[in-house]
This record gives sequence, C-alpha cells and structure tokens, in this order.
Amino acid sequence: MSTQKKSLKEILDSEYVVDSDENNAEDHDMDAGNDDSDEEQKDIDPSLCIECQDMKTEIICNDCDEQFCVVCFEMIHRGGKRKFHEYVKLTKDGDDAANTETGNGTTKVSDPQEMDSDKSESIESVASSSSNSIDAKLLNILKQNSKFIPVRLTYEERHMMRLLEAALQVSEYTDRVDILSNKSKAKRIVEQLKEICSVLTGLVIASDLKVGKKLLEMKNFSDNANWFQDIFEIGRRYKIMNPERMRDTYGKLCYMVMDSRLPQIEEHMEFHLFKPIKTVHSFLTSNPQDKGKALDLFDDNLTLYATSHISPVGKSRSQVQRLIRQKENAIEAVASKYSSKFFSKDSIRQVLYSVGDYNAYINMNRKPIMRMLERLEVFRKPDIAERYSIGIQYGRNGARLSHDHKRQWNYVQQSLTLWSIIQREMIKLWYMADLDLFDGNNYRLASTGHGLNRLQSCPAIYKEMHKIISECRSKTEAWVGSSVVHLGDDAVPNALFFLDKYTQVPAILIPFDQTLLKINDLVKNDVYLLDYITKEYGSVEDLKLTILQDAFAHMFDGSGADNFYMSGSCIDGRLTSAWNHCNEIAKKNTITFSF
Repeated sequence: MSTQKKSLKEILDSEYVVDSDENNAEDHDMDAGNDDSDEEQKDIDPSLCIECQDMKTEIICNDCDEQFCVVCFEMIHRGGKRKFHEYVKLTKDGDDAANTETGNGTTKVSDPQEMDSDKSESIESVASSSSNSIDAKLLNILKQNSKFIPVRLTYEERHMMRLLEAALQVSEYTDRVDILSNKSKAKRIVEQLKEICSVLTGLVIASDLKVGKKLLEMKNFSDNANWFQDIFEIGRRYKIMNPERMRDTYGKLCYMVMDSRLPQIEEHMEFHLFKPIKTVHSFLTSNPQDKGKALDLFDDNLTLYATSHISPVGKSRSQVQRLIRQKENAIEAVASKYSSKFFSKDSIRQVLYSVGDYNAYINMNRKPIMRMLERLEVFRKPDIAERYSIGIQYGRNGARLSHDHKRQWNYVQQSLTLWSIIQREMIKLWYMADLDLFDGNNYRLASTGHGLNRLQSCPAIYKEMHKIISECRSKTEAWVGSSVVHLGDDAVPNALFFLDKYTQVPAILIPFDQTLLKINDLVKNDVYLLDYITKEYGSVEDLKLTILQDAFAHMFDGSGADNFYMSGSCIDGRLTSAWNHCNEIAKKNTITFSF
C-alpha cells in the first residue's frame, strides 16, 4: 500500500496516525474509510448496505426490496411484521455459480444476471480475503487479551465500590502499620484489618439493611470472607480501567490485601482479602456446563464492530450517529446470538462493553504517543535539524546527558516507542502486578529517600518488561542509553509504584498533544494572538516546532534525580525526566492557553 509523503504543516496539524503495529486490536476502527466529510454527498453504492453504507451487502430483503449487511438486517428485522419478510442471503460457491440462501433455508441457483453482478464483485474478493485474515488476527488478539481485561462493574458492584471508597478514606492503615514501633507489627495489622472490616459492615448495614442483616447473622469476620474478598476485588478491578481514580486510597487497599496474605496474619484472621480479578475470560468460562461455548463470540467478526472505538474526529454528527447505531446493532446481534441459559443477554452485553472499554482505553492513551512519534519524524529533515536542534549537553539547562541531534533523536524515538508498547500492554501489566503484590512474598520496610516504603521483588513484571524492551529494540534504528529496569529498589520499590509511574504517561503527553492540535483553532478566533505569535516566533508552525524542540530535548535529558544510575538513561529515568520537565514548564518563557 503506497503512502503519500505529508508536508510539514500536515504532520503538525494532523490528528490521524497510522499504527504499523499489527498486534493491536484497538486499531481496528469500524469507521475506517469514513473520514471524508464529503461522503454523504456521494451516490449510494449498491454493493454496500442501504442502512449503514459501510459494510458490504450480504442479505437482500425481497419484501423491502433493499440490500443489507448482516448486522443491520438482523437488527431491523428482529421483530414486528418485518420478522416474517422473505430474504435472500448471498453466498459464494465456486467461481462459476453463486448460491443464494432464502429465508426459508432453501437454496437456489442464481440466474445469469445475478451471476454477472457477482462477477463484478470478484475483483474485491482478493482484498476481502486479506481483510478477513486481519480480522482473524484481531479477534485472536482480543481473545488472548480477554484473560487480562477486567469485567465492567454492574450497578450493584458500583454501590459496593462507593462503600469501599468511603471506608478507605477514613482508614489510617499505612500510618499505623508502616511505621517504626515497639508494638508487634502483626498485632497492628490485625487490629487495622478488623477495623476496616467493621467499618465496611457498618456502612453496608446503614445503606442496605437486608444485606447488612445477613452479615450480622455471621458471628465472625471469617464467616463473611467471600463478601470481603468480593468488595476488595471490585476495588482493584475498578482501578485498572480508571487509573486516575482512587489516587489517595488505592495504596491502602493494596497493602491491606498484601498483609492479609502473610501466613501469620491469615492464620490469625482465618481468611484473607485476596480474590483473583474477574476478567472477561474467567467470566465466560466460569460455568463448566457451558463448556466454553460463550468464548465463540471471539470468533465472530461482529465482535470487532461491537467493541470498536468510535472517534468523532473529522466526521459529521450524522456520520457519528450512524456509526453508533451500527455499533449498537452489532452489540444486540452478538448478545442475541451467544446468549444461553448459562449467560443472559445482559451478561454478554457486559462482556462486550468491557472489551469496548479496553479498546477505548488503549486507543485514547496510545494515540497521543503515536502522534508525537510522527511529529518527531519532522526533525530528521536537514533544514529543521539545523534551525531546531534537539541536541543536549551535560550541565546545561539541567541536562544530565550529552547527545548530539542525531543521537538525541534516536533516544527520543526509542523512549516514545517504549511508552507506546507499555500503554498497549498496560492491562496485562496490571494483571502481572497483581501476581507480584499478592503472591504472599514478604516485603521489607526501607527508607528510599521519600519516606518508608515497602520493597518487594516483582518477577512477573520484570519478565514482561524485558519482553517489551526486546520488542522496542527491534522497532528502533539504534539503542541509546541503559536498558536497566528498576523494580524492587529505591527508585521503584514495588509493583504498585511501577504502575503509578506509567499511568502518568498519558497525563504527561496529552496536554502537549492537545496544545499542538488546538493552536490553529485558537488563532482563527483571535487576531491579536496570531499577531503576537507571528512577531514572537515567525509563524504558527514555528511556534509548534519550538514547543516540540523544547519537549524532545528536555523531556529526555536525564534530569529529575540525584545520580546518573537512578535517573540518567535507564528505562525509568526517561519517565522521571519527562515528569521533571513538566514541573519546570511554568518557569519557561511560555504562552498560556486556556481550553
């Protein structure tokens, strides 16, 4: 497939990025090819569905005298008088004849005119076969990732989640446990765990008397072990897909679950608070009588459309609404097809929504990084490199590294590529963090320069990170700097700190990305701002290049810590430098934009 070279202005202004990574299910947008705003003015293509004008015609309704794709046909004809319409389902059986399946299940041979029309579509068969292979890959990736995708919370679970947050807000667990004291640590842990269980029980009684009455009927906390495990699992599951939430309380939750798995604590409490995260895969295989048949939805192409992320960028309102209807139709079709006595339609919908949340989460977090990588390509041009060098020197402007323009370009490229892969695998890394945090391994309290923290080894994350680094090396031209991964040391004490660091990547890059995308809109509405930018920087494009030059040079200059080993060019030091740069932006000569 040939790609046209973009101009400098197109690269700086574009909101579209092409991800060459074939291992991303989130990049299968069902609205691909619909970005043209003039689409509605085109003539209706008879080879496409009359309803969505996006998918190929697969069914012809004799009573409606219109052609439909499978999704639209099943949605429109699912009830009422249309349910009894006669239809013809187009199928291909060899090159010389085309068979059509009627609504009664019988088969007939098409007449010569229909055969001629089928021959006109034979040119598209080669392209469709490659498209089918891509769809099969994407479905397989979704099926593999379903082992790590958490199930979206139900209404009842959200109510329990609010109770858990309220209890954690008033808890002083880490202040009472992770301190130096003469009192036995095991006794302090047991006291605090009993206290949080008591608070949760009281909140449940106050909010739902029926559930609270059942809890009160049990004499000991251990009798309600399953309930306590469920509510703490809900909190962990919610945090995975909402990393910006529970900033003050998630650490307490993790440390409570971690301590409850210590042998001496579990023996005294007679239960622990750990329960594996409920994932899409574990939910669909939870009923042994179903024999895993519900997983067959990951072999259906409709699942891709039911779980795709719809981007409104470059589309009219009517186009977006049509795509939303198509997605809703696909969800209903898949829910009807794969529901059974073991899994209701609501359960299948919940699964599809969960996978859709995953696709949206990965898509929203990775696209800013992909756009920054595309903008970085501009700095390979000799004229841009000469005017806007991103080279850095040790000791100048806080830099702890010395790189010329070319070496710094490679360093930035591999850092952004690494972050992109990490964001793609973020859900899996959360799952690995669960294994490392709650496997019962002992930890030790140590002063890391930021107070007392729990130092604990992270073998699962460490192994996964080395796979990610190997993939990153294969995608970049040259490797610059160290490939050290800090885990279980003063820089990154445990898996919780690792997750907290890399969930900040979108928070760091999205403001840069949105600023660069919205400058054009701002200057359209403000002549004085445009005059100021022109006098100060020369043009809007020059302003964008100035912002990018400063970001690419000083977000990756090794600054942000006390020594080279901890912050220089190691894997985590790259992120620490970017974090430090964002904190220093207010001191720079900047233009303040309000969005």
